[in-house]
Amino acid sequence: MASTFFSNPEPNQVLFEESSYARKIILNRPHKLNSLTYEMISQILRKLEVYEKDPTVKLLILKVEKDFTNGLNSLGKGKAFCAGGDVVGMVFTINEGHWSFGASFYKKQLTLDYMFATSRKPLVSLINGVVMGGGAGLSMSSMFRVVTENTVFAMPEAQIGLIPDVGASYFLSRLPGFFGEYLGLTGGRLNGNEMLACGLATHFVLSKDLPLLEKALSEVASWDASTISRVINGFSSKISLKKDSAFRRLETINKCFSRKTVEEILSMLENEAANGDNQSIIRARSSMKSASPTSLKIFLKSIREGRTKELDDCLSQDYTITCHMIRRSFNSDFFEGTKAKLLEKAKQPKDKIEVQEEVVLV
Repeated sequence: MASTFFSNPEPNQVLFEESSYARKIILNRPHKLNSLTYEMISQILRKLEVYEKDPTVKLLILKVEKDFTNGLNSLGKGKAFCAGGDVVGMVFTINEGHWSFGASFYKKQLTLDYMFATSRKPLVSLINGVVMGGGAGLSMSSMFRVVTENTVFAMPEAQIGLIPDVGASYFLSRLPGFFGEYLGLTGGRLNGNEMLACGLATHFVLSKDLPLLEKALSEVASWDASTISRVINGFSSKISLKKDSAFRRLETINKCFSRKTVEEILSMLENEAANGDNQSIIRARSSMKSASPTSLKIFLKSIREGRTKELDDCLSQDYTITCHMIRRSFNSDFFEGTKAKLLEKAKQPKDKIEVQEEVVLV
């Protein structure tokens, strides 16, 4: 089983194209929502090393195969940018072998995130569809993060007993106020407009314009960030937030999610819900109540510390925490959560683990 996970026989999981001055990295696992496998990550890392040394390469484009031709409601293509890492595959591998198999996969994934973030070649992510977990780790490491009307962002890891990782304590902690805490603790979803408004995205482009944008980017003979930005601006559209957008309720979110503990945050949410009919607050409270209490506590401490850390420190901490979770150092929330939410599609794990009183990040 472990050998299958590390050398997935599925062909063409990621494609690579050369186009003038650009090099395209194309996620091509649509039937699995482009979830990342060990093989995909390994291939991208190898290509990235080549691109870094090639002076003819001016920029990189991260996209999915024909994501703008089939529509968001089609099966497979067009439905997801990247729904995260292949968690189910990793769990099977750990159960059949050893927790270190999962650690090896995760270490390689975090290495790719860091290489994307520190690449000398500007990276443009064309995020047209669902982006969660490991997909967010890749795309949020990009210099340019282009979203569309089809984009849906979420970091729902606490629902399966993990924490929002892949650098989330870094990029979520840089959002306005305590919006990052809200997203990480509740797994709240954002559309493309909201991503641009809060700073997770750099540009909003209608999906119908992505082919033209991609062609224009391929012809940019410079790795100058301002030049690339001007090209994308030429295809950008104005946005407007819906009345019920969570980002419009930043004042209330700050009031609740600025509290020091998970228990205090839940108490504030309950008070807000009792004093009005704010559905987003009610959903936030419900989501936190169904998540792993331990995961919530660890993430809250992690994002608070992440505000003063650099990306490499945040990724290193993510690795340490996740290794503890997959080797069951605290509890089995991750394996119970994965079984319930991803395998059995149940509403919550049968055995709810009690909250850990004290959380220490090592």
